[in-house]
Amino acid sequence: MKLYNFFRSGTSHRLRIALNLKGIAYEYVPVDLRTEEHLGAAFKAINPQQLVPALVDGDLTLIQSPAIIEWLDERHPKPPLLPSDPDDRARVRAMAAIVGCDIHPINNRRILEYLRKTLGCDEAAVLAWCANWITAGFEALEVILAADSRRGAFCFGEAPGLTEVYLIPQVESARRFNVDLTPYPNIVAVDAACAELDAFRRAAPAVQPDAPGIAR
Repeated sequence: MKLYNFFRSGTSHRLRIALNLKGIAYEYVPVDLRTEEHLGAAFKAINPQQLVPALVDGDLTLIQSPAIIEWLDERHPKPPLLPSDPDDRARVRAMAAIVGCDIHPINNRRILEYLRKTLGCDEAAVLAWCANWITAGFEALEVILAADSRRGAFCFGEAPGLTEVYLIPQVESARRFNVDLTPYPNIVAVDAACAELDAFRRAAPAVQPDAPGIAR
């Protein structure tokens, strides 16, 4: 199994977490977004959309991180990323969607590059854009977490699942974009709990083979 990804890509980060939680070994194939390697013919042959991540398993090539994560959970159901109860599954999916649908898509690299190169926004404006959408999503998620009296150390129950797969990369991005996380103590606590787990530590951008400062 090969994972075509970039160390700082939030969607790549979430795939690494999911694979690690499932205990699935994979070959790390870096695609350097900084040099626009993803726009070249070689990667376009793998993913016509020219976005990371892409997961190749034998003759099967999968794109779009939500679809890949669902596939992983169906093909490798232990440990599950979703609870067994339908009501609880809907709750967990909704929390993940706050990140996956409402924050990340409008803060990803190609959107920010459009703001910079086409609309002429300076870095202060780009950071303000990112902070606006992260703050809006985190405010809602913080309320949901605070209201859940059944919750353990994680977003649902006593083990990480789909919400953490989406949330932890977004927390990393929030810090990179200088977003103040002080108003979100429950989110920060979940992030700290995940940081104690090997699956999350090994998925972190800073320790990937294509990250700056990593010996090749």
